[in-house]
Amino acid sequence: MNWMLWMALAVVGGLLVAWPRRGLWARLREARRLAERARREDALKHILKTEANGREATLESVSGALQLSPQKAAGLLAELESGGLISFEGGRMQLSPQGRELATQVVRAHRLWESYLADRTGLTEEQWHRLAERQEHLLSRQQTEALAAELGHPRVDPHGDAIPEPGSALPADRGASLNSLEPETPAVITHVEDEPQPLYARLAREGLRPGVKICVLERTPNTVRLWGQGREHLLSPVEAQSIGVEPLSDTSLRDLQGEVFLHQLAPGQTARVVELSPACRGLERRRLLDLGFVPGTRVTVDMAGPLGDPRAYRVRGSLVALRQDQARWIRVEPLPAEAA
Repeated sequence: MNWMLWMALAVVGGLLVAWPRRGLWARLREARRLAERARREDALKHILKTEANGREATLESVSGALQLSPQKAAGLLAELESGGLISFEGGRMQLSPQGRELATQVVRAHRLWESYLADRTGLTEEQWHRLAERQEHLLSRQQTEALAAELGHPRVDPHGDAIPEPGSALPADRGASLNSLEPETPAVITHVEDEPQPLYARLAREGLRPGVKICVLERTPNTVRLWGQGREHLLSPVEAQSIGVEPLSDTSLRDLQGEVFLHQLAPGQTARVVELSPACRGLERRRLLDLGFVPGTRVTVDMAGPLGDPRAYRVRGSLVALRQDQARWIRVEPLPAEAA
């Protein structure tokens, strides 16, 4: 009897492993196929982005971007060349028309999916890029265009990167590096590089997003001290290099330092909402608007928690609790006591 049981278990186990399309081996083969496809498309994407920003892709840059050994990167490039996706002319790596079309599709799918995650879900910024890195290889062209239509054909993604149109060239990253900005020159953040992930997560926690106005206060060989969103930020030169900015000609450092945000008010203080920061978007923005934090509305700090966070605000006759990292997106104009 025992041998019959073991035989039955062996047959079931064999079916689970070898079942066509659903067995373990079939799943492993499919996972390997998708991983190889993603690696090829990631290489094409790197070449396209490098070219768009006026640089030249090399074996070393592909190796570093994909975290492959030089030997494996060389093999990958040879595979792309044999597949007609890239060519080497005069020793320079170039995308073929087919390779350029595929790379543009991958970038477009990635940035549209990040826009979807930012605007339609409650996922954190740190999760957008990782999930989009997977989805960019799964969306078909038809699905990508359907997603674009659903989102209203956005022109930029949450990081400030242009979303390329089918058949068009990929625009360069907007703005110059924050490291090139002269002290006391107000600027607006136009781009935040989303790789490497730990560095991007740090900038996201600082609240440094596209649309935020900043100004460098001091630069040393090891630090960049800047003002933005009503407070100082201390970055390393490596972190500052990941931020693209455009100077503001009609704004001064005094203007920026004079801006007041809701999280800076004291208990009992009343103010009028001026605006929600343009860097506040998606569900986060809609929730604040639904709670009544619209321009012109009066808001009073009612009370603070034992540790000062969250705080209760009275707005339009209701009591609303906000965390400090939510209140920092609301720019206000403090009202004198008699006007409150």
